[in-house]
Amino acid sequence: MLSSKRFYEILKSNNINFYTGVPDSLLKDFCYFISKNVSKNNHIITANEGTALSLATGYHLATNKIPFVYLQNSGIGNLINPLLSLTDQNVYSIPMLVMVGWRGEPNKKDEPQHMTQGKITIDLIKTLKKKYRIISGKKNDYLKIKDLIKISKKEKQPVFLVVKKNTFEKYNNTKKIDRKLITREQAIKILIDNLNDNFRIISSTGMISRELYEARKIKNEKKCKDFLTVGSMGHSSQIALGIALKSKKKIVCLDGDGAFLMHMGGVSTIGSIKLNNFFHIMLNNKIHESVGGQPTTATTTDFCKIAKACGYKKIYGPLRSKKQIQKMFKSLSEIKKTPVFVEIQVNSFARKDVGRPKEKPVDNKLRFIKDLG
Repeated sequence: MLSSKRFYEILKSNNINFYTGVPDSLLKDFCYFISKNVSKNNHIITANEGTALSLATGYHLATNKIPFVYLQNSGIGNLINPLLSLTDQNVYSIPMLVMVGWRGEPNKKDEPQHMTQGKITIDLIKTLKKKYRIISGKKNDYLKIKDLIKISKKEKQPVFLVVKKNTFEKYNNTKKIDRKLITREQAIKILIDNLNDNFRIISSTGMISRELYEARKIKNEKKCKDFLTVGSMGHSSQIALGIALKSKKKIVCLDGDGAFLMHMGGVSTIGSIKLNNFFHIMLNNKIHESVGGQPTTATTTDFCKIAKACGYKKIYGPLRSKKQIQKMFKSLSEIKKTPVFVEIQVNSFARKDVGRPKEKPVDNKLRFIKDLG
């Protein structure tokens, strides 16, 4: 396995001192290291991958130095526009090192949402006409990293470092848990305990969908009431909006702070449409839970004011106590004017043994469609 410290020292020796990106579970140990050893203004976690690339471009323009960008391979789609229309050799020719976590690597077990992306990752990088190297935790990986940096400097373009699972050594990281707040899992349980049969839930990717699935399982309730968005981070609210426009059911988008931030422009679309059945509930734990617990910008973002400014009819929150949350969820069925936005602040605790959906995503889709009628 690679030492995060040694990797960092190689980057530093090549005058690479600026880091930005979106967290990934395969890269979390290196991200923990730079979070502890790099100043805040030189390590910025962005809302999405495209903004990271653009931020890195600005850094290069100001310093003429090579920036470092990191992401999961599922985020390459968010990256492509600025990669080809901004940093490409045929446009502004911006050198940078882009590190990509390779989820869904062929012949490796992974979740359904990663499989196709994993199969096409290398071919996609080739199609984008970018040089790349693959590292897996072997000794000669350090030479590959140095070689790739030389290519970026010489050709003045982004290069890709593709990282396989278990490449980096473990780096200890502890997160603080605010015990005054309830857990996300407790909030989800309170929600489903108080929704009548006319409500349907569209849940965001990551731990929210997993905990919702488990909550239904524990209560022995029908899972057809929920559409579990297992991928497509940041897009659950637009899926929910599309359903709400054509359904008589009351639609709940169960969102997370990281997902909300990733494609926040969709909130403006929701607020611009007259609806009487759209409820946007955001569970805010201020971190990217499912990929390692790195912070989001939720601590400095006023989500309720954003929703209000975008045209949501009713705003509730931030709600912090169990009593407030119970009262809010009990009253949902009585609210007539929507869209409604509710911010629930939860702590960062998550059980390590939370299960994953056993059914295929397509089966979840078919059951949901049938139930929706």
